Amino acid sequence: MAHGGEEHGALPEWTFDTWIVTPIAFTGALYALGSLRLWARIKDARLLVKSGAAYWSGWIVLVIALMSPLHFLGEHLFTFHMIEHELVMAVAAPLIVLARPIGVLFWGMPRGIRHSAMIVLKPPPVERAWDFLSRGSVATLLHGLAIWVWHAPALFDATVTIVSLHRLQHLSFFLTAIVFWWAVIWKAEKGSAAWHLFVTMIHTSILGALITVAPRVAYVSQTRSAPEWGLTPLEDQQLAGIVMWVPGGIIYAGAALVMLAAWISTSSRGGAYASRVR
Repeated sequence: MAHGGEEHGALPEWTFDTWIVTPIAFTGALYALGSLRLWARIKDARLLVKSGAAYWSGWIVLVIALMSPLHFLGEHLFTFHMIEHELVMAVAAPLIVLARPIGVLFWGMPRGIRHSAMIVLKPPPVERAWDFLSRGSVATLLHGLAIWVWHAPALFDATVTIVSLHRLQHLSFFLTAIVFWWAVIWKAEKGSAAWHLFVTMIHTSILGALITVAPRVAYVSQTRSAPEWGLTPLEDQQLAGIVMWVPGGIIYAGAALVMLAAWISTSSRGGAYASRVR
């Protein structure tokens, strides 16, 4: 019901929700056009190639998560719905952030619109708002709140039956993840970034563990189709919790270790080298 109320066959199929397909296709077209325009203007194209590889990898992961048969399976099983969310927040978002795509997306716009967009984003209040939201502690809190609030059983079950609420859930997961990964990758000091990633790993693992070890089904609407796929509703809920607990936790923990290693390496060299790195 949350995906337009359309009837599905027995086999997984692609899902095309206009409210999801349109922004994904639009940003893909903007990035492609911006890349073509910049290709002839820059002397060293290697940076554009690396950025493009990260962006298109994240873009493809979004397509897989929100449009492919995985999305169809997420309509019927809590386990695949959780996989979908982890792909959006812990895979697609950091890849897109690594690409730093804003400049390329601007170059994909017509000149007049590009200049107007830059004027809108330039005023000090806008810059101050972004500076505040992208602070490590604020971004970590916002991302954590989005995860915990939307996984409240009553609200999560409501997204299964209310289309607009489900779209809002996906949007809030993605946007808060973008802000969070931007903060830890590009803004926070490496040691601080490792801490924020570690905190996120801890609280998402706790949530996943609570879902896994719950003695009874908490997500009734989400798991009601599980018997049709060979699982009991409780087994479906337990597997979904494990997905958040283990694979999701590994991603955040791995990123935290990378940041910690970079921080230790930079700190040990110190001096002029540390200044150049910053």
